[in-house]
Amino acid sequence: MFNRVQTDLFRKHIGPFLFCFFTVMFLLLMQFLILHVDKLVGKGLPFLIVAELILSNLAYMVVLAVPMAVLVSTLIAFGKFSEWNELTAIRAAGINPIKLMAPMIITGVVLFGLMAYFSNYILPESNHKARSLFLDIRMQKPAFDLQPGTFYEDLDGYTFLIKEIDSETDSLYDVRVFQDAADNRRRAYINAERGWLESPDQYTLTLFLYNGSSMRFIPGERRDEETMERSHFTTYRMSFDLTDLSFSRSNPEQRSRNDRTMSAQAMLAVIDTLRTEQQREFEKFKNNTGQDEHIPFFAEQSRSVNMIRSDVQDTLRIYRSDFLSLRDLPNPSTKISSINRAINTIDRYNSELDNLKSNVTWRDFRAAEFMVEVHKKLSIPFACLVFVFLGAPIGMLTRKGNLGVAALISGGLLTIYFIAIIQGEKLADRMIISPFWGMWGINIFFLVVGILLTLHVSTSIRITNLFRRDE
Repeated sequence: MFNRVQTDLFRKHIGPFLFCFFTVMFLLLMQFLILHVDKLVGKGLPFLIVAELILSNLAYMVVLAVPMAVLVSTLIAFGKFSEWNELTAIRAAGINPIKLMAPMIITGVVLFGLMAYFSNYILPESNHKARSLFLDIRMQKPAFDLQPGTFYEDLDGYTFLIKEIDSETDSLYDVRVFQDAADNRRRAYINAERGWLESPDQYTLTLFLYNGSSMRFIPGERRDEETMERSHFTTYRMSFDLTDLSFSRSNPEQRSRNDRTMSAQAMLAVIDTLRTEQQREFEKFKNNTGQDEHIPFFAEQSRSVNMIRSDVQDTLRIYRSDFLSLRDLPNPSTKISSINRAINTIDRYNSELDNLKSNVTWRDFRAAEFMVEVHKKLSIPFACLVFVFLGAPIGMLTRKGNLGVAALISGGLLTIYFIAIIQGEKLADRMIISPFWGMWGINIFFLVVGILLTLHVSTSIRITNLFRRDE
């Protein structure tokens, strides 16, 4: 299918592609761990739960790493091919350099299809599982984690405040415990000079306190806190049940999904539902306002109506109205009554109109957010093909196939690309631009630039010649 030159050039992509892919995956994984290390370390989570959380978040890293690896490997392979003067030999043999790109173009198309499938079916499920795990960790509040100078309120019925904690001996100093009233205990404030925690297992905790005092509120006959009892102790022991703090796994399917945890088909169905609801809002508005063909007439004349009403001091005074229908009424009182009814109708119309605008606008924003995600599932994978057209001619022109030059060029291009994607998503979510241009604009721009550069290195066409006037 491919000649020896094309096959050799294709093989030169494999090593840089794998190296860049795993390097980017490692960097993204380190970024994830740094951002969420406080949720994972020292919380008593099972190792398998932590491993599953990390694996679930690898999906979005794959979507980002594959296009980056394509760009870097293309720059290195074609740059090295040009650096070793193989490109010059190919041209001397009468072979068009664009034919050398055929294997990578086909590979880019294949990667685009695979990553589009991955983004639409595998990535949403991984995001949903990761999101569910994060919610379980946050809601279940695993571990009993005291921090000096910070109120700890995660144990129901108790609030702890520790001034100092000795990490070497696990000793606590200046301990304050606020105990809420319950069925078998009374509300109390307990202070101690020092103490320590002891936990025989993960479900039981014992707090030993030394040299302190306690104040308990004893209810009176009317069950009011009428008596306060104060006592001193040299040793005090408190036991807590940590069963509620242990980690428990919920069913992810019982949780709702958002735009990042849904497939394109599901989001398109939601968008269709939003459009149907908008149509219902229009029908509701029409039914509530009745025949509204006369409403604009009253709305345009509302200023004159208000002036008439404010100027009326004497019901016997005769006014010449700008409204043709009011001229036929018999007396000013009837005219004023008709004007007030018209004003009430306009106020009701404006209220319904504001309600309609609010409901329709909210659904427009929601539909735009879903459409952005639908386009993103294809636009980012499509970058695998775009970067082939962009990286190949740039590599040929630079004539440098080392990793440093490729990393420098790809770093600049990827920075522009992802800034454009992020800003495009924000602008599209705010409906400043369409979701299509928000997600596809940078792809189209880079593709056009890549095609022009490809024509530059493979034909006699020069961009500068297009703007030169013939003399």
